[in-house]
Amino acid sequence: FCGQSIADPDIWWHLKDAQILVQQHHWVRVDQFSYTVAGTPWVNSEWLSEMVFYGLWRLGGVAALFVGYVVIVELLMIGTLTLAYRASESIKASALAAGLSVVLAVVNFGPRTILLGWGCLLALMFVLWKLMKSGDTSLWTVPLIFLLWVNLHGSWLVGLLFFGIVVGSGFVSGTWGKVVAERWTPEQRRKLLITAAATVAMLFVNPYGYKGVFYPFDLAYRQKLNVAHVVEWASVNFHEPRGKIVCGLLLSLFLLALAGRRQWKLAEVGMVALGLYLSLTYVRFLFPAANLMAPILARQMDFMPPYNRKVDKSWVNAAVSAALLAVILYRWPSTKSINEDLAKKMPIGGVHYLQTHMAAGERVFNHYMYGGWMIWSQPPIPTFVDSRTDIFEYKGVLADYLDAIGLKNSLAIVDRYHAKYIFFPSKDDPFTYLIRHTTGWHVIYDDGVSCIFERDRKAS
Repeated sequence: FCGQSIADPDIWWHLKDAQILVQQHHWVRVDQFSYTVAGTPWVNSEWLSEMVFYGLWRLGGVAALFVGYVVIVELLMIGTLTLAYRASESIKASALAAGLSVVLAVVNFGPRTILLGWGCLLALMFVLWKLMKSGDTSLWTVPLIFLLWVNLHGSWLVGLLFFGIVVGSGFVSGTWGKVVAERWTPEQRRKLLITAAATVAMLFVNPYGYKGVFYPFDLAYRQKLNVAHVVEWASVNFHEPRGKIVCGLLLSLFLLALAGRRQWKLAEVGMVALGLYLSLTYVRFLFPAANLMAPILARQMDFMPPYNRKVDKSWVNAAVSAALLAVILYRWPSTKSINEDLAKKMPIGGVHYLQTHMAAGERVFNHYMYGGWMIWSQPPIPTFVDSRTDIFEYKGVLADYLDAIGLKNSLAIVDRYHAKYIFFPSKDDPFTYLIRHTTGWHVIYDDGVSCIFERDRKAS
């Protein structure tokens, strides 16, 4: 499911951020990559994750980047399986639930910093399930998890919500059909409240202080265009294969709730409700929802037969595992094939052409997905817009970009920013088609992946 590609548009500017930290010994606090919002204050809430991926890059370039992200994904899925087994004590139910998790979690597969955020969520879930199952706690680890998380990725707010659900469910007691809640003991309440206070305090231990803590709220309530137009913030499409799988998972949960013999803890109901809301509203949250639901699904599938050494043949498992490993090894991409894939999906040739032909101070109106590679390339090319998104929305640049590619005052917007070049995909793009058929611009580069238009001298 990991595929054979590392052509993610974000990873390249992440690598540049980490390179600046390593070489210049300071965090990036203002934009220094664009000409449209240069100098604007910026919060890089993923700096520690960037260091991890930059370390992989330094170890072995594209090959190490691919191996590293696959290993991270594998560890997360193994962790999900282990969590499901600890919750259910049924390896068969856990394997089935973890298998469903893989299919849903694929939405975040890639060299993406968010994976390390979901690793923190998984670590938190081990603590919370231990608390719900036996009352035994390792609460001292919770503030440490969030200390790490707030420096890895802004997704820590999701973990705080789930922590709040589990803690809050223990302040009531009662039984409602198959749903049961048990009140915390006074000692447990005291420890949980101390843990909550320590966790909130730890969130402020980051290079950006309170700005780093409030960034997730800024994203949720201020960055309307970002959430409305970036694909991973879209809702689940039930007409696509992924949507049908999600629908099947919902149906399974419903049937298990009706027919299952186990009671549902109030915390489980709350976590499922929040997980479903997040994942159905925003595709990017399918990964944590899948990992959260795996232990709950495994617990409810108590109808599955337990492992029996006399009946269940270990050689069958060994044969299936060997076959899967053989397929993985056969499909494992070489460094050459990874680079070839990058050349097909990233504007490598176009960026090189601009580096060797454009003069200092000249401006490029670039495609949103090209900005990361422009930043990472040496020497970097100042972007009109790139996938950091937030600061471009603050300054109105993102709105101008969306109007331009939506063919609304496109030429006037390009003129307003005094762009000499337009750098867009060669094919299947309405804006590219418009410029190809507009006087005043001519093609100076086209490699079938990206193309560059230059403004005619008379037009300028």
